[in-house]
Amino acid sequence: MSVSMLSTFIKPMHREGRKFVAIFAAITVVLFLIWHVLGWIGLGLTIWCYYFFRDPVRVTPVREGLMVSPADGIVSLLEPAVPPVELGLGDQPMMRISVFMSVFNCHVNRLPLAGRILTVAYRPGKFFNASLDKASSDNERNGLAVETADGKRYGVVQIAGLVARRILCEVKPGQELMTGEHFGLIRFGSRLDIYLPPGVSPLVVIGQTMIAGETVLADLTSDEPARAGGVR
Repeated sequence: MSVSMLSTFIKPMHREGRKFVAIFAAITVVLFLIWHVLGWIGLGLTIWCYYFFRDPVRVTPVREGLMVSPADGIVSLLEPAVPPVELGLGDQPMMRISVFMSVFNCHVNRLPLAGRILTVAYRPGKFFNASLDKASSDNERNGLAVETADGKRYGVVQIAGLVARRILCEVKPGQELMTGEHFGLIRFGSRLDIYLPPGVSPLVVIGQTMIAGETVLADLTSDEPARAGGVR
């Protein structure tokens, strides 16, 4: 099997993006009628809009116990934290991995580890820059509590950012999903917080680039210690 040059640029688009691309394209036509320079700017923004809503095929590791990143982006925080109370995961700190997504990242969210959705909890809030620590507690968010087949529980929280104004969650309590399956999307810049099961060490470091559905965050079957830092 070979990969064509075109396929490296043209990716499938999430259905949520179709109406936005259509709106951008319609505005671009009007801008071309007004002044061609504005039209070219509009065309660039239309292409960016398509690129934002891209939904590329991902190859998820299938070995039991591997937890993968739910989002494309950069690891911005890595620390113990008490999960949001609405998730019902208790009041003890769990290791939290925060993945910050810029407006240039793919924003389709994927389930970190196969399991049954126990809770879907939306909470309105503010729209601070998603890279800030206080975004976890103050910003608009939607959280999932998930139980794995062996009874372990973890949390994943979609957090709106400075320009994000729409969190989309596509799953409901009781659903069972496989590792890497779609569960939602956030529009225009945001962050995902992952709360690892107790006793599980992260296998990523701050500043590391994440690929949703592919990059391994943790291994529930391994006693490998947390990594100390990146290698240049």
